[in-house]
Amino acid sequence: MHTTNPTPVRYVYAFADGSRELTALLGGKGAGLAEMTRLGLPVPPGFTLTTEACRRYLATGAEPVELGVEVARALAELERAMGRTLGGGDDPLLVSVRSGARYSMPGMMETILDVGLNDTTVTALARTTGQDRFAWDSYRRLLQMFGHTVMGVDRALFAPALTRHQRAHGTGRDATGFPELVEELKAIIRGETGEDFPQDPAEQLQRAIRAVFTSWNGERARVYRGRHRIPDDLGTAVTVQAMVFGNLGEHSGAGVAFTRDPATGAPGAYGDYLANAQGEDVVAGARDTRPLEALRESVPRAFRELEAHLRTLERHYQDLCDVEFTVERGRLWILQTRVGQRTAEAAFRVAYDLCDEKALTEDEALSRVDGAALTRLLFPRFASSAVGVPLARGVPASPGAAVGAAVFDSAAAVRHARAGRRTVLVRRETSPDDLPGMIAAEAVLTLRGGKTSHAAVVARGLGKVCVCGAESLVIDPAARTLTAHTGVVVREGDTISVDGTAGTVHLGALPTADSTVRQSLISGDRADPLASAVHRALDHADDVSRLEVRANADTPQDAALARRLGARGIGLCRTEHMFLGARRELVEAMVLAADEADRRRALDALLPLQSRDFTGILQAMDGLPVTIRLLDPPLHEFLPDLTDLSTRVASSAHPSERDRELLAAVSRLHERNPMLGLRGVRLGLTVPGLVATQVRAIGQAVARRLSDGGSPRAEIMIPLIATYEELRATRELAERTLAEVAAETSRPLRLPIGTMIELPRAALTAGELAQAADFFSFGTNDLTQTTWGLSRDDAEASFLPQYLDQGLMTVSPFESLDEEGVGRLVTLAVREGRAARSRLQTGVCGEHGGDPRSVHFFHRAGLDYVSCSPFRIPAARLEAGRAALDSRAPIPESR
Repeated sequence: MHTTNPTPVRYVYAFADGSRELTALLGGKGAGLAEMTRLGLPVPPGFTLTTEACRRYLATGAEPVELGVEVARALAELERAMGRTLGGGDDPLLVSVRSGARYSMPGMMETILDVGLNDTTVTALARTTGQDRFAWDSYRRLLQMFGHTVMGVDRALFAPALTRHQRAHGTGRDATGFPELVEELKAIIRGETGEDFPQDPAEQLQRAIRAVFTSWNGERARVYRGRHRIPDDLGTAVTVQAMVFGNLGEHSGAGVAFTRDPATGAPGAYGDYLANAQGEDVVAGARDTRPLEALRESVPRAFRELEAHLRTLERHYQDLCDVEFTVERGRLWILQTRVGQRTAEAAFRVAYDLCDEKALTEDEALSRVDGAALTRLLFPRFASSAVGVPLARGVPASPGAAVGAAVFDSAAAVRHARAGRRTVLVRRETSPDDLPGMIAAEAVLTLRGGKTSHAAVVARGLGKVCVCGAESLVIDPAARTLTAHTGVVVREGDTISVDGTAGTVHLGALPTADSTVRQSLISGDRADPLASAVHRALDHADDVSRLEVRANADTPQDAALARRLGARGIGLCRTEHMFLGARRELVEAMVLAADEADRRRALDALLPLQSRDFTGILQAMDGLPVTIRLLDPPLHEFLPDLTDLSTRVASSAHPSERDRELLAAVSRLHERNPMLGLRGVRLGLTVPGLVATQVRAIGQAVARRLSDGGSPRAEIMIPLIATYEELRATRELAERTLAEVAAETSRPLRLPIGTMIELPRAALTAGELAQAADFFSFGTNDLTQTTWGLSRDDAEASFLPQYLDQGLMTVSPFESLDEEGVGRLVTLAVREGRAARSRLQTGVCGEHGGDPRSVHFFHRAGLDYVSCSPFRIPAARLEAGRAALDSRAPIPESR
């Protein structure tokens, strides 16, 4: 008997051995470095520890046995390539240790630079570079990073020592005072941890790797993954790379470059550069950067080389690329590349510019944009006529208009958001620890940094408005104030407005104007490049999609707007909205009716009003389906509040007869849990004449439109069905009523009659219900409530936010459909319903119909349409097309 030895797991890859096809294993950073190495770009050599190694470490608390051997072998190869040794006394090799997950998580995990420095190698580094100050400053950086990231020292504890050093010695070019500063930092580490900073470079490397692995489960990383729906079980890769230095003088520097503007999508290299700086100085925003053109002025050869490499990378990745680079004494090194974070505007412009350049097909361009980005483009902007003189100007890092109370720390933004108040998070510069506040705030304003700073990159990823580098403002953290150069003081809680498109900040709340993209969708105007890109994406989505997108609309005005936004009909017309306002008295009269004659008079008064409403909606949607839901909410929603009415009657010496009758009726109808009580079909079957009146109004409206030469396509939907008997009885009543109207008007009225599936029992008995239904429409709002056993309003106001914060849920089931629970009911109902009635039409009319993620599920489940509010129609159309592409063969990454 022969046994096959399993292929040994490989945990370490040299950059030259990897490729972007191994992104899941090497992470985005490791795969990018491997790909650039294969392309021949000037990448400092190094190696990557795989995500599998991370998962093993996190699961067991120890590295796999083989990992140490592979790291030692890879390090030896790196030392040979560089001609230097980690810890070597003459010309020491230093390395960086960085995280690199499969999906970009900028700043959410750890980085340790200058690993390999100690009390001996610092002097060797000073000797080989000829720069004492540089060597000791690098050691200082390592102590801070290693002390905080690896040994758990609060980074704030290092600040007083750094401040004292700077006051005593300034920013001169010599190393005066640095050895003393280093000793003070080591003493802080020793005092806080009880151990010395490790002098052995091999130990530094091992502990740094472990710290990066562990940072996968750090709080800010978990919060970021929850926000972006990144699975928790992927783990991070770790890259170990030879250090190159941008802080070796004026012909050295570091920067971040984009192959196109990440804010607007405009073509041409764009980025930030800092002379005599390390890369961390650029992305941290701690120093104000200069535009990329500064590199052309100081090191023109490096600038030309960078431009060529940017073109190479964009052609290779066929996308906007984000590139980190260092110039070391005139020599250019490329340290990282990834597909760049961008605004919604840039996403559309870049995709369709690349399409015009023949780099992408129409399918590929559509796959590069999504409904969430399109939704952000539909948000309002500030009215230009009301902007006025700004409080300050900065870098427009992420566009849009936002208004909120100024807050000066992340915790305050979170606290205000939980209380339902809008805020603007104001910081000198953000750090990864600010992520919860950035999520909670409407906008982010920083005094330092540019379009490639931490604040800018994360805000673009979150879809938040952001202005960076508003350097004329001054923050007083103790007083919690923000002071403008004019002397105007903004205190915490004062309202400010942030314009992320113009890069301005304004005192008070500015009025907003409609989105130009939304206006273009309504008018059809495609002149603007952004509008043209959006229209092209939607046109192609409509061409390839199988799912139709309909609207939830209750008035002719909403119906007309929905049609202009691309709706292919109305999937939900709520008749209860027609009983509000002045008509409420007619409902009260129906409830208070002493006998059948009084009830009939009330219903007869409602009939022409509803008929007129339906006629207007059918006219606005002429030729397209209009699904009209019979009255659904319980009657108490149209009557006075029981407590208020009881108080009024009790406090009056002579209450009116009407108030007494109304109190008796409201008391009779009062339910402890009305959402599960007398509503929907139950109300229609127990209030004589109610169903017939509504169906008659629908029939009359259809007949009137036919007489006027229209093409009405009304459908009748019966809500809250739980049993076949309820559906059969209501359908028979509706058909008799339609036959009567047809006879009276001499118009054929064969309207489809279906039901909402909004109760688990209805989904579980769908095969039986389909025998009496022409269509199913899933009311996923109520189906979620009844499946989960919770009230949406109560849950979202009480425990759901805590569940999301604690990671017990990644998303509210009312925001995105619960595919495992509610989704299984939908799939079951579609399958069993069509088994009983092969031509059964199915759709969804809950607001999940406008959620991008849920639209993809509905496509896979085989539904015919989704329906959502008019505002969400463009995004739903886009996602319906993307869902169709997803169901085809995968689109190749390169052509």
